[in-house]
Amino acid sequence: MELVAIITILALMQFVYFGFRVGQMRGKHGVKAPDMTGDPEFMRMFRIHQNTMEQLVVFVPALWIFVQYWEPKWGAAIGLIFIASRFVYYLGYLKDPKDRGRGFGIGFVTITVLMVGGLVGAVMKMM
Repeated sequence: MELVAIITILALMQFVYFGFRVGQMRGKHGVKAPDMTGDPEFMRMFRIHQNTMEQLVVFVPALWIFVQYWEPKWGAAIGLIFIASRFVYYLGYLKDPKDRGRGFGIGFVTITVLMVGGLVGAVMKMM
């Protein structure tokens, strides 16, 4: 379970890093808080950060439920793929919003595997 805890913390650290990048973009483009619009580069970084938060709300509980029923190393490996997918999403979206699909898709698949795996594990345990 320690490996799953490490993956969880790494995912949270990635989210914090993306938030730091939003702050950098605010400074670079003169977007004063609480403004949420401005230079397109700032807005892309802001959306990367927000989308990552939206994904974490599902990813973290799905990961921990999954590992209650399946091998934690598998959960950690899937979690690592999720983290990598967010970097792919970040790099693609920052370059061009049309390039975010691959990273988003990989992340969506990992979350789906964790949710379905957790559900199947819980149902099997009940039987």
